[in-house]
Amino acid sequence: MGEIRMYAEARTDYDCEATGLPAERWGEAVFKIGDEEIVFEVSVEKDVIVGIMLDENTTWKGTLTGLKQLIKNSR
Repeated sequence: MGEIRMYAEARTDYDCEATGLPAERWGEAVFKIGDEEIVFEVSVEKDVIVGIMLDENTTWKGTLTGLKQLIKNSR
């Protein structure tokens, strides 16, 4: 294992919480709703890269700066 570069947390409305999950390069959160999956991936290799996957044909991947700009432009 290498250097810890980020920590992950997960919380739900059932007062369930997982904190301090260490990662060197990447982490992902998977939410399952019936047969659907929503995946959020964060990579801290060189730049911060964020990926959002809803299915094979519905994905977005880019920099954190790009995601912020995308959200600002969608308002």
